[in-house]
Amino acid sequence: MKFTKMHGIGNDYVFVNAFDEQVTDPAGLARVVSDRHTGVGSDGLILIYRSKRADVRMEMYNGDGSRAQMCGNGIRCVAKFALEHGLTSGRTTGTSGPNALAMTIETDSGDKEVECRLAEGIVRTVRVDMGRPSLDPASLPSTIAGDRIVDHPCTVSGREFRMTCVSMGNPHAVIFVDDLHRIALHEIGPELENAPQFPQRVNAHFVRVDARDRLTVRTWERGSGATRACGTGACAVCVAGAVSGRADRRVTTVLPGGELEIEWAHNDHVYMTGPAVHVFSGEWPAESR
Repeated sequence: MKFTKMHGIGNDYVFVNAFDEQVTDPAGLARVVSDRHTGVGSDGLILIYRSKRADVRMEMYNGDGSRAQMCGNGIRCVAKFALEHGLTSGRTTGTSGPNALAMTIETDSGDKEVECRLAEGIVRTVRVDMGRPSLDPASLPSTIAGDRIVDHPCTVSGREFRMTCVSMGNPHAVIFVDDLHRIALHEIGPELENAPQFPQRVNAHFVRVDARDRLTVRTWERGSGATRACGTGACAVCVAGAVSGRADRRVTTVLPGGELEIEWAHNDHVYMTGPAVHVFSGEWPAESR
């Protein structure tokens, strides 16, 4: 089975062109290829399929084999792969520049419009319409009562925090702190991910406000653990900063792997812009699928 490893600011995945390859046990394959000692090494597996209503369809699995609805860094890489491998030719739009091509990608959280920005025929950055965020606890889902969860008190590992929750098609809990460097992510992250208030678990983000338009983020990703970046999480952080009054609706999110530009526009859609990078391609032995 041929594969390609790609990353978006350090959030890395193994990508398989399911136009040509057949994967019978994607959850099992995700677990073995994601292992950083005995596999390819990644945060998960993304399969790229044909779509009846979009240019391509992405299907994502975390490193533990669990199915995920959406991945902001992963979808940028899907767009790059699809264009550069001829799975779609893309299209020009009225707003696209001379070096930009648009496409639609089907995901488990709906169809996403993306715009690829090219230099010398190579996709360098991708802007994604991530859709409308939801603050409704039922959309996460969460058992916390009320019509939204903003600055809600919570206790994790014996410490009191204020938590704001946002769904970007997948669940996010955002906590703003002053002492970001002192957060014991490998201790607090799993506890918050598996908190009983989140029956399907949650992605946990700890954020320091450097300025109203600049936020530094550390992430514990549901099913993958500590990651260098989370695209949907960066979008949720932008929304959480705005609704809690801490930040503007257009911000730079600074993650361990790099920076993403996020805008919660006045049409209520969140737009994410960031790079997509090819690392290497290879072949996984058939007996290991």
